[in-house]
Amino acid sequence: MEKPLILVTNDDGITAPGLRSLIAFMKQIGEVVVVAPDSPQSGMGHAITVDNTLYIKKVVIDKENGAPLEVSCSGTPADCVKLALQEILDRRPDIVVSGINHGSNASINVIYSGTMSAAIEAGLEGVPAIGFSLCDFSWEADFSGCEHAIKTLVSEALTNGMPKGTVLNVNIPKTNGAAPKGIRICRQARANWKEKFDKRKSPSGKEYYWLTGEFELLDKGEDTDIHALEDGYISVVPCQFDLTAHHAIPQLNNWNLND
Repeated sequence: MEKPLILVTNDDGITAPGLRSLIAFMKQIGEVVVVAPDSPQSGMGHAITVDNTLYIKKVVIDKENGAPLEVSCSGTPADCVKLALQEILDRRPDIVVSGINHGSNASINVIYSGTMSAAIEAGLEGVPAIGFSLCDFSWEADFSGCEHAIKTLVSEALTNGMPKGTVLNVNIPKTNGAAPKGIRICRQARANWKEKFDKRKSPSGKEYYWLTGEFELLDKGEDTDIHALEDGYISVVPCQFDLTAHHAIPQLNNWNLND
C-alpha cells in the first residue's frame, strides 16, 4: 500500500530546528514533502500574500539518502499550504503537520500563530491538520521528548480521521528532552495579553515603537490547555474555523433591526 503523504510546514522558517525534528519524526510514518517559509514568519496569523509576488525554490538541507522534497517559499505559512496543495504536490496529502513551533501557541496565542494558521488553511481545504508547539522559545530547544507523542497523535489522526471542521492545536510543555506526563484533550484557556508599546529612538533620532506585553490568565479552570501544560501534560485543543458565535444569535434576534 502507498505510504501516507505528509505535508510538513511551519512559521519559524525552513531551517528551524523544530521543523527539522518534525520532518525526522514524520519520515518514520509516511512520505514527507516540506513546503515552508524561507524566513521566520512568527505572528503572521492567517496573512496571505495579495500585493506582492510569491517565489518558491527547491532546497537541499538534509543530504542523507531518502531526504524528502523540500521547497522554500517567500510567503506566509498560509501561502505555503496554498501553494503546496495547488501547485507543488502531485496528489492530495493525507495530513498536514505544522511546527514544531519554538514557543507556546496555547490559549489566546492561537489567534496570532502562523503555525496554527498553516494548519487551519489545510483544514479549510478539507485536509486533516495538526499544529505542534513546544513551550520553549530557544533556538537550541530539545525536541526529543516530543517524538513519541507527536507520532502517536499523527498516527491516530491518520487511522481514525479528524472531527469534521476542526484542526488540532497541540502544545507540549518544556521538559528539556524528557517525555511529558501524558496527553490531555482540553479547551482553550481564557486569557489575554496586557500589551505595552515602548517608545524608543533610533541612532538617527527617529522615533519608533517596540511591542511588549505580559500574558494574563483569566481562567482558573482545570480543563484548559494552560492548566494541562502547567501540570506537565501535552494539551490538545480541537479548533474550529467557523467563527460564528452561535450562542449570540438568539440575543441578536431580539434587537429591533427591521423597523
